[in-house]
Amino acid sequence: MDRKDIPIDVVDLLPVLDQKLIELLKSLSPEEWNKPTVAKLWRVKDVAAHLLDGNIRILSVFRDHYVGDPPEKIEQYSDLVNYLNKLNADWVKAMKRVSPQMLIQLHEITGPLYCQLNRSLKPFDDSPFSVAWAGETVSKNWKHMAREYTEKFLHQQQIREAVNKPGLMTRELFYPFIDTLMLALPHTYRNVKAENGTTVKLNVTTEIGGSWYLVANENQWSLTKDASTCDTEIIIHPDTAWKLFSKSLSPEEIINDVILKGNFELGKIALNMVSVMA
Repeated sequence: MDRKDIPIDVVDLLPVLDQKLIELLKSLSPEEWNKPTVAKLWRVKDVAAHLLDGNIRILSVFRDHYVGDPPEKIEQYSDLVNYLNKLNADWVKAMKRVSPQMLIQLHEITGPLYCQLNRSLKPFDDSPFSVAWAGETVSKNWKHMAREYTEKFLHQQQIREAVNKPGLMTRELFYPFIDTLMLALPHTYRNVKAENGTTVKLNVTTEIGGSWYLVANENQWSLTKDASTCDTEIIIHPDTAWKLFSKSLSPEEIINDVILKGNFELGKIALNMVSVMA
């Protein structure tokens, strides 16, 4: 299989993020481990613990075929979100008794295993986990890995911002992140009726961003990176985009930092896109 056939291929970037995370965590002072983050209830140490949970949970399910206690009843999207939020909160609470040094050691052990596992997955096989925020009930492994990449990028970026240590906002690392988040754009517009050919352009500025087009056709919306015209355009800075689409900031908080051209009401819907389980 030619890896060029994979729409968003992050398998070589996951170890890069992992190594950057280890270096970051080793550089933190005791005060920095306790700094608040844009994740609201979580401090830096809590976010680092959550990232560790991701490694262990994926290894347990994919490698060991072990899921632990399954949810009692998942009938709608909110049930799944509530279930995951409880899992995340339980883990972070338990890890409060674990030292930063131990957290780093556990990352050093599980990170390479996690990356090795992802490299072994067949990209176009069905994944045990769907990308629900993109409106899917079944997803291919490549899309699951891309979603995992967004988790790894997002939470490390939250730590970096909290301790004022840049490093991820580069074309190499940011573009695959934001490209994956855009997979939620058609689902965001799923209930919006528009004439065939109606086009929404979302432009993330600077050299690390890009442009995505959402086109209406036969009562559904499709995502593309190539369109000649648009009916509305949303222009947003990368630093605003990663916080908005991860629900770290609300549309109301960033509305003055975004430029909307053309059909204002149609464009404003894009600001409600949430590319995380929330």
